[in-house]
Amino acid sequence: MKKFVQISFGLCIMLLLPSLMSSCATVRQPSLRIQHYTLEYTPPDVTEHPPLPAILKVERFSAAPFYSTQQMIYRDRSFKREAYTYHRWRAYPGDLVSDFLARDARHSGLFRAVVQEGSTVSSTHILEGSLEEFFEWNEEEGWKAVLTVTATLLTAKEVDMNKRVLFQKTFRAIEPMREKTPKGLAEAMSEAMSAVSEEILQTVYERLSVTNDK
Repeated sequence: MKKFVQISFGLCIMLLLPSLMSSCATVRQPSLRIQHYTLEYTPPDVTEHPPLPAILKVERFSAAPFYSTQQMIYRDRSFKREAYTYHRWRAYPGDLVSDFLARDARHSGLFRAVVQEGSTVSSTHILEGSLEEFFEWNEEEGWKAVLTVTATLLTAKEVDMNKRVLFQKTFRAIEPMREKTPKGLAEAMSEAMSAVSEEILQTVYERLSVTNDK
């Protein structure tokens, strides 16, 4: 009986050994670290205009379902969207766009003040919008960053909706990628954001200038 128990125990060890060795090997294997990216660029230089007596509130921009994610999305063929596995944006693209737009607006000096959600300062105008495209476009002739934003400017205290909306416009920028890498996408997207931000701020300023003259 004792010999039978010894044989059974030995068989169990032999059967479990490969599984234990496999588990140990799995534990020892280092997991691939996810890399995070953000936008990085100097605020556009639009400071040549005199400031307007407007307090602009920049709302958080919504995003199309494809881009309501921190994954870095790319398009390598028609009707198809993929995402990098180990490379992501540090924040949601809609938040990146609205935060950098607010930063650029503050830096421009075009307005009396620029505030965001959570501020106790009462605004005179509201800038809201939606992110429609925020992806890498891979084509044979080159890879590009594509950014499309629709912005809407409203007066804060106007009750009549026909008068409240001052403008709604879509802004788009496509910038070539110098590197075919996620880092190259972040660099090109930063350039696209700089171009879109400058165009949005110029449009807001021009529209408010007309309103202020009346």
